[in-house]
Amino acid sequence: MSLLNKERSIKNHEITALENVESFLKTINKKNDSINAFLEIKEDEAIQAAEKIDSKIEKGAEVGKLAGLAVGIKSNINIEDFKITAASKTLENYIGSYNATVVNRIKEQDGIILGVTNMDEFAAGSSTETSYFGYTENPAAPGRIPGGSSGGSAAAVAAEMCDLSLGSDTGGSIRNPASHCGVMGFKPTYGVVSRQGLLDLAMSLDQIGPFAQDAGGIALMLDTIAGYDPIECTSLKDTPDFEGITEKSQDALKGMKVGVVKEFFDVSDDKIVNIIEDRIDKMTEAGAEVVELSFDYIDLCLPTYYLINYVEFFSATRKYDGRKYGYRIEDVCGDEVLRRIHIGSYISQKEYSGKYYKKALQARSLIRREITKLLGGVDVIVGPTVPKLPHKLGESLDTMEMYAYDVLTVIANLAGIPAASMKAGEVDGIPVGLQIQGKPLDDAKIVQLMAGLEQI
Repeated sequence: MSLLNKERSIKNHEITALENVESFLKTINKKNDSINAFLEIKEDEAIQAAEKIDSKIEKGAEVGKLAGLAVGIKSNINIEDFKITAASKTLENYIGSYNATVVNRIKEQDGIILGVTNMDEFAAGSSTETSYFGYTENPAAPGRIPGGSSGGSAAAVAAEMCDLSLGSDTGGSIRNPASHCGVMGFKPTYGVVSRQGLLDLAMSLDQIGPFAQDAGGIALMLDTIAGYDPIECTSLKDTPDFEGITEKSQDALKGMKVGVVKEFFDVSDDKIVNIIEDRIDKMTEAGAEVVELSFDYIDLCLPTYYLINYVEFFSATRKYDGRKYGYRIEDVCGDEVLRRIHIGSYISQKEYSGKYYKKALQARSLIRREITKLLGGVDVIVGPTVPKLPHKLGESLDTMEMYAYDVLTVIANLAGIPAASMKAGEVDGIPVGLQIQGKPLDDAKIVQLMAGLEQI
């Protein structure tokens, strides 16, 4: 059943919110010990929330657009009375004292929060192996990583532990695990969704976004969490409207200009390229026009992204000094977090700021201009989400091999544009994601295209 149909069925009392929640709790109790998607669940609170929604429906009272749907929230997004640890020992006993704006909006629309999901420690990773609370396994490809850093949120949806989940995306941390786990993941235009209540990795790059099994679910969640937030300085006043967009998707591909960037395929494994090219062929059969493009700065993207990431992450972690709450981060964090802190500290020193960080900002402006130019002649750019398949859990990769997962996803964050990943096919049973990138504020067009692609 599609999520839009489930939402209607709950509102029509064909199934109850309580039945929906109890079904997911049963699945979590059965699967979570092995998958480790959720770090904390509050069963009693979820059941009580479901019973209240059912009571409202029975009485004919108005309910929100997420009424009775079950949601998982990444462990770096504040939820009152939950342990918000960002999967780090640094914050292992920190209890959220307030709700992030996105959490308040979910609750206002009668979504039911089941719990918090696993992630790479402080979102520093691409595999969800760096969590202090243990790795998450990919339910779509057992024995392999789910991707990261929002691997728990992607795995929770893929394993049917919840209807929807939220992650954060700094350089691909929603799209990467969506690709590996075979679900849909969406990074909005920077500023479309409030960052208030998110624990920063790199504040000029971070965006909160949803995971779902289908485009209708993505649209429902974006309709809920998108919109201006007066208490968040990066929030945009003009934001897209997703209401009903997936129901207008039948002819979404007709006449659409789809950009295909040669270099995105050159850096990807051949088996992944074959899957994506087959999907593009189906787009043309459905009426899309393919436009071949070239991007000369792909080798610049990873260094630019990580230089900015290191500096902004170092700045964000200075509050974790062990004085007000938790532990001093340098005393308890894992190797990847410590690496980013040390490199960020080095770059941030006054005598080096002009040599590295300012040059990285200049490079980001160049990348943004070039991507904007490419998008000027097409509706969207499509290609592989991740250039290689997820590695096996515990397999040793050096730092640059791990960072290479991000080469195709960091571009959207550097440019501030919307981007999504949806399943394109499988290689030896392992999901492969198709990435769709669009112009700023063309978020709804991407969702509409995703809904169209579901039908071909």
